[in-house]
Amino acid sequence: MSTPVLAPTAGAPSTTRGGRPPRRRRSGVNAGGNPLVYAIALVVVAVTVAPVVYAVLGGFRSNAQLASEPVGLPDPWVLSNYTNVLTSDTFWRYALNSSVIALVTTAVVAVFGVMAAYPLARYRFRGREALFLVFTLGLLFPLTVAIIPLFLMVRDLQLNNTFWGVALPQAAFALPMTIVILRPFLMALPKELEEAALLDGTSRIGFFWRILLPLSGPGIVTVGVLAFVASWNAYLLPLLVLNDPGAKTLPLGVADFSSEHASDTAGVLAFTTLAMIPALIFFLALEKRIVNGLQGAVKG
Repeated sequence: MSTPVLAPTAGAPSTTRGGRPPRRRRSGVNAGGNPLVYAIALVVVAVTVAPVVYAVLGGFRSNAQLASEPVGLPDPWVLSNYTNVLTSDTFWRYALNSSVIALVTTAVVAVFGVMAAYPLARYRFRGREALFLVFTLGLLFPLTVAIIPLFLMVRDLQLNNTFWGVALPQAAFALPMTIVILRPFLMALPKELEEAALLDGTSRIGFFWRILLPLSGPGIVTVGVLAFVASWNAYLLPLLVLNDPGAKTLPLGVADFSSEHASDTAGVLAFTTLAMIPALIFFLALEKRIVNGLQGAVKG
């Protein structure tokens, strides 16, 4: 007779070879994350934020305070450095020029970027992937490499000292990144939506303007913010194209102000702080939309 095999009772620990109970997996050991990662992140944040904080606080100090104690809090707080910059017509002219160029660049990038990404994402034709590869390779071609021929082209088109001479090249060099971000985002949109729209009598162009464009809002906001911030901080191209003092942008204004007021360190720090605040506020205000747009591009 064969002996019956007894099933393990409930609650009894199972054993492995040798009669030893199996090791239980430790849960929650790294639930809080790796401390080394947090330490590295804190160092990166400190290195990134420290110059900004120093510039902001330095604008509230006098030159004597900076000379006697370079690193320290304002005592007393000096508001004249910021008020002098804010009441200057030159600063607001620089800010207006930067705003116009950044808005034109952003508009061109958003419109032409989504129009170029749409057929690469929704149409099937021979050479589609090769064409997309061309735009991808554009990421390896920075503006600084082509600055001399680009300057000659702008001069031949008589776009010197014009906002278009800066905005159009900036938009052209921002298109590869725009298409790389928008293409997977547009590919992720369900095809059934397009088929239903076509069955209702909507053309492909109508589907693009009425349905696809509103649904791709997060991706367009993402590329728009990136283009705006890059244009706001651009220095080399405006330096070569804009020779008229009345057409200069804020980065050029910071350089001119620093050279003209080399002895006024506190004033230079205040001017620099006010120059970077608009782009910083614009970026932080749309941070969540940027993350959502990038997540949609990655998922696609």
